[in-house]
Amino acid sequence: MVSLRDREIAQEELTKLNLTYLHINESEIELTGNICKEDIMLLKKAFDIHGLELVEDKKSQLIEKIKTSILEMVNDAEKPLRTNFSNYLSATLMYDYTYMANLFSKVQGITIEHYIILHKIERVKKLLALGQLTLTEIAYKLHYSSVAHLSSQFKKVTGFTPSYFKQSGNKDWLSTDNV
Repeated sequence: MVSLRDREIAQEELTKLNLTYLHINESEIELTGNICKEDIMLLKKAFDIHGLELVEDKKSQLIEKIKTSILEMVNDAEKPLRTNFSNYLSATLMYDYTYMANLFSKVQGITIEHYIILHKIERVKKLLALGQLTLTEIAYKLHYSSVAHLSSQFKKVTGFTPSYFKQSGNKDWLSTDNV
């Protein structure tokens, strides 16, 4: 997801280059008219300076949309899960899941399922660190079939049990940079 500050930076840089746009949302900017290659290069440079990335090709855009959809679903886990992730992604992005899964694996080097697990475990770590929910409540909230399933995935990803993580109180472990 793109922060409010990132959107402001994007608007500022587009204005500097006299590029018009229809809208800027969490994951994309819809430009109007024809944009020459020189303007695209200038926009890329400006975005790079601010740590933003301009994604032009359709496959890269789809990968970013997959990531955004996964983050939204994992971070908005309070809502009841009405479907599985594959059906959710297919319905949301209007692509065949097999195509998306193959493309994602080829480009990212991991499966969509593994990417989802990594983000779910990051969410579990944050919830454990906050200390407001029990492991049972976290498992329910993130739609795990059982506490045992959550604990098993947690240990597989982090190398630690959720109990050890919670007892350690080490908030330095909270990072989605590796995901």
